[in-house]
Amino acid sequence: MHGLTRTLLILVLCCLGYSQAIPAQSLSGSQKSVQRQYQAAISYDYSFLATPQKVNRFVDAGRLVRVQDSTTLEVHNVSYPVARPSVRLFLERLSLQYHGACGEKLTVTSLTRPLNRQPVNAVTNSVHPTGMAVDLRIPNNGKCRKWLENTLVSLESADVLDATRERRPPHYHVAIFTQSYEAYVAGLENGPGGEYTVRKGDTLSTIARRTGSSVPQIKAANGLKGDMIRVGHVLQIPGNTASPASSSSQLAASTSDKPEAEKGSEPFSAKKGSDPFSGSTSLTHQVGRGESLWLIARRYGTSVNDLREENGLADDLLMPGQVLRVSTLTSNL
Repeated sequence: MHGLTRTLLILVLCCLGYSQAIPAQSLSGSQKSVQRQYQAAISYDYSFLATPQKVNRFVDAGRLVRVQDSTTLEVHNVSYPVARPSVRLFLERLSLQYHGACGEKLTVTSLTRPLNRQPVNAVTNSVHPTGMAVDLRIPNNGKCRKWLENTLVSLESADVLDATRERRPPHYHVAIFTQSYEAYVAGLENGPGGEYTVRKGDTLSTIARRTGSSVPQIKAANGLKGDMIRVGHVLQIPGNTASPASSSSQLAASTSDKPEAEKGSEPFSAKKGSDPFSGSTSLTHQVGRGESLWLIARRYGTSVNDLREENGLADDLLMPGQVLRVSTLTSNL
């Protein structure tokens, strides 16, 4: 009897150790994840902006767009409230879902940071200077915190971002794999997906096969952390598109920072009444392989209709190498 008790105790302790190890694997971060973010920035040909003047030039070129307060998002005390268009898209979508789930705003505490404005505790290969990262405040409300962490883990499983829960100061650091995220959202909004009502005997695997999607994509689209689903649950099914990883390599060339658009600009100023990001910017964009009007509009913070009108397009058909005129009002996002 004593031996049986001892065996049961060992099993219980092992199970406890296993259950405690799971959270450590989620949002825990590592040197490997930092290097992965850095390599993603390099693969996109993103520039690591050294100064506020460089930040301004990238805003002028439409490579960075302003992120501002909305009914679902709060930008709190951020010195450089700009980011890659895909990061702004991520925040718009995430804050809308977060507000619906929690009834409060999602709070951003940091976005693009020039190399000469990095905090002393920043990692060497931080991607904040590229504009592809965002820091989010950790919610005080336990329900909201759980929802946000589950959603970040799900999106991480879909391979569209890398998220870490930092301790000093407390926040979530999120690096967006911009090309992958654009392809992922395009699949959600433009693909043949839709809604699926869970039936008796269904699993995420069988639903993924039946709808032509994948388990990570379904989890990410519905904020699911585990595989548990219930009969009658209505799931959002993303479209059947190429995987984010493969789409990333196809789109990388078209969103490269090279050749860099160098334009004279005054240093960034946060003085009241002075906004270096306001005004209309006109530029040109050469269409890359696999690009659509939707992706180009998202990148520059404009709309498909505006691109059509600006270029006299009768439809959405684009050819690689085609040059488009793009006008964007960066203060009205």
